[in-house]
Amino acid sequence: MSRQAHERVKPGAYRRFPGYKFIIWLQNTLRKGLSGLIISRLGIMLLMMTCLSIVVFYLVNLQPNLEKLAKEQANNRMTEEQVQSWLESNGYKRPISQRYVEWLGAVSRGDLGYSTRFRKNVSDVLPARLGYTGLLAFWVMITMVPTALLLGILAGMREGSRSDRVLSSLSIMTTATPEYVSGIIFTVIFSSWLGWLKGVSKAGDITFANFALPVMTMAIYGLGYIARITRASMAEVMNKQYIRTARLKGLPFHLIVIRHALRNALIAPFTVIMLQFPWLLTGVVIVEKLFNYKGFGWLLVEAAENNDIDLLLSCSLVSVAVVVVTQLIADIGYVLLNPRIRVK
Repeated sequence: MSRQAHERVKPGAYRRFPGYKFIIWLQNTLRKGLSGLIISRLGIMLLMMTCLSIVVFYLVNLQPNLEKLAKEQANNRMTEEQVQSWLESNGYKRPISQRYVEWLGAVSRGDLGYSTRFRKNVSDVLPARLGYTGLLAFWVMITMVPTALLLGILAGMREGSRSDRVLSSLSIMTTATPEYVSGIIFTVIFSSWLGWLKGVSKAGDITFANFALPVMTMAIYGLGYIARITRASMAEVMNKQYIRTARLKGLPFHLIVIRHALRNALIAPFTVIMLQFPWLLTGVVIVEKLFNYKGFGWLLVEAAENNDIDLLLSCSLVSVAVVVVTQLIADIGYVLLNPRIRVK
């Protein structure tokens, strides 16, 4: 751009450029040294995936598991000689290290293997089930996070008050109640007695009657934990010196909370909220099995019960990837939200 053209550009015109905010964010990220953090986390993810795949591959290829697989795939009345012949013909008699290297090479090419349980390629089974669980997790987060933050903020605003004690007690009760207990209670009340909701949820079918029970079951369990963390963080911030100074200056209480306390109080809950994503992916096993919701958790149980080697390995890799990626986002968000943190 020439000097004359540059002078004709109005101040602030660059801010209307579509990628302006992303460029500024990238500059701030690099300035804070987060590029090294991202690279290290990705390296950890690859290392964890490799170690976990080795362990899972070894466990599912133990001789009793292979014999069970042979009988399930061929005939439950097979003799020992027939079992060994089936394993030999399907390549399970080769050294386990050789088979692991071959599987690893196939995965690097995008081939996740063959599901013996569903008799399809894993790539044809896993994405759809993962999408169903992602849909369920979305509605759980939409329900759980705002409610938990609101309860935690209300409790922490006036520490020691009656509302604080009531909300804290409710949070402890929900956290102490396992999903299979609350799920059964909700099913008995809302499905059997009242008949308002369905006790069985169809994957991908989004209706209030169909989705309410599993969403309620999962949201209630995670809600209490987030609310307690938010309450503790909010109570700590409200006792800070700058909050006391704002009160002495005569600022309205709601402005003190919104403008000064809220942002700092949400730093700790942000990390906790990001930790809910791995739980939603792997901890959903009980809920999906309870309501026969055929998502990722249901798929994981089916793979484990039927010793589906390739499917189990793929599910394990997905779980590790979700854990590490969410942790990476939590670390980056914590650094960006807290101006006192710098990564060297």
